[in-house]
Amino acid sequence: MKLFSLGLGVGTQNKKKEWLEIFYPEPILNPNYKFLCVLEKIFNYKGGNHIFSLNGSLLEELSGEFLKIQEHSLSTLSKRLINSKKPVLITILENDAELTSVQEAYLKLHLLSYRLVKPNSINLNGMFGVLPNIAWTNQGPIDIRELGDRQLEARLSGSTLLVNSIDKFPKMVDYVVPSGVRIADTARVRLGAYIGEGTTIMHEGFVNFNAGTQSTSMIEGRISQGVFIKEGSDLGGGSSTMGTLSGGGEIIITIGSKCLLGANSGLGIPLGDRCTIEAGLYITAGTKVKLIGDKGQLIVQLKARDLANKNDLLFRRNSQTGAVECLTNDSAVILNDDLHSSN
Repeated sequence: MKLFSLGLGVGTQNKKKEWLEIFYPEPILNPNYKFLCVLEKIFNYKGGNHIFSLNGSLLEELSGEFLKIQEHSLSTLSKRLINSKKPVLITILENDAELTSVQEAYLKLHLLSYRLVKPNSINLNGMFGVLPNIAWTNQGPIDIRELGDRQLEARLSGSTLLVNSIDKFPKMVDYVVPSGVRIADTARVRLGAYIGEGTTIMHEGFVNFNAGTQSTSMIEGRISQGVFIKEGSDLGGGSSTMGTLSGGGEIIITIGSKCLLGANSGLGIPLGDRCTIEAGLYITAGTKVKLIGDKGQLIVQLKARDLANKNDLLFRRNSQTGAVECLTNDSAVILNDDLHSSN
């Protein structure tokens, strides 16, 4: 038997003991047979996707068994969780199936933000159905049905409960801080984002779950769900990408390496390498585009979807006619290495 993933976690429940969120400090992808032996011994695990609540004695036993198989960090984590004031659990995923619980959803979101899996590579079906809307506050996550009572309690005790957002997804850095990145406004990057080392996300940049960057990129625009940006590509201020949740259907939008989306531009097709979209121009799959040759001659008029994944293209709007044109971009966009530095 092979396992897809497992994670030791600590989380928050509402008054009905329903899970709101889970923090997995050290999620594991494709754990080997040694882990399976531990699970069989302690939980009588026989396969499938399962979630087990953990008490002090089980955590003590887990710590010892992890130590036996030389998993020192997990052994230490198990011991630390013994003193948790919040409920502790272990989530075991034998397979990458459709999501059926909050626990499974948070484990997969952690796998993405820890860069253990890439966007669009795992099954996230059912995500919105299992995740509850939560009030993310200065006192932690709160069930929105319990928010009024908590606000009153805070006032009566002489304090104020600050509500930062009402959302199904928390901000990534409250759970995972990837190495080698700069994020100017952490509230604009959701848990489940994949932020490659060397990426800079400026104040207006936004990255959704199951989306992100491969490595060095300057993000001042929006990376929607399902969109992946390859090495050295930049999104200018106010630019937007059309994800599978925002009208893109089943089309997965990728942006190749060394591309540039100008300020306030938009993209609804996959781009190849070394492509540029001029500022203010929004390209969708159905946009009519005039393909212009090296000598300025019209070659053909087609739809933008016919140019998907092609390299070395420059999309612009003719300032006299207003027509959208596409020219071959003979030289790759040269990006400023200083801007990409995350140190």
